[in-house]
Amino acid sequence: MVQTSRIISRAAVRGSATGLLFMAFFGTLWAGTGVMGLQGWGFPYVELAAVFVGITLIIGGISLIRASKRLSNQVSQEDARRWKRIRFWFNITFIAEGLAIGIAIAICNATNFTDLIPAIIALIVGIHFLPLAHLFQLRLYYVTGLLLCLLAIITLLVVPESVTLFEHQIIAPLSIIGFGSALILWTTGLTIWLKAKKLLGIVRNNSLNSETGL
Repeated sequence: MVQTSRIISRAAVRGSATGLLFMAFFGTLWAGTGVMGLQGWGFPYVELAAVFVGITLIIGGISLIRASKRLSNQVSQEDARRWKRIRFWFNITFIAEGLAIGIAIAICNATNFTDLIPAIIALIVGIHFLPLAHLFQLRLYYVTGLLLCLLAIITLLVVPESVTLFEHQIIAPLSIIGFGSALILWTTGLTIWLKAKKLLGIVRNNSLNSETGL
């Protein structure tokens, strides 16, 4: 019971909620990149589907934040120091990611390789998940990061500049990197949501058992 309470502290649930909101927001942005590559194909159904998924995951993140209010906010000094260290290194990683993306965009623009920007950004985002996986002790982030890197590399090396889909020409790299990254991030967010809900259910059952003396 003590161990479960530590795992599912208010800070832990809000951390999961934050991760879910990040996946929802940036996943939807990547879907927007994929929509750009379609050049009007599937309008407006593809756009509506992407927005629906994003909003659903955002609602999930908000629900986790609300659920966290029912949990204890008391943490040991060791846990408090741990969360402070996590926040510090998360901010450092996030800043480093932003700088790397900014530098990559500047270089691509200066060398007239702007078509490489989406795949390079996806590669940087994938790499940034690897230290986060170690920081949060979350193996899921290793999978997310490696999949994003693999998607970016395949897009750069294999995907043709354009393809014809149902007699409509689309920009293949944009669509593949956009929707592929969105799917990876959304799936990661959904996994985080389901795991957090499962742990919340365990805590709720333990509380009911304690109240009934079972």
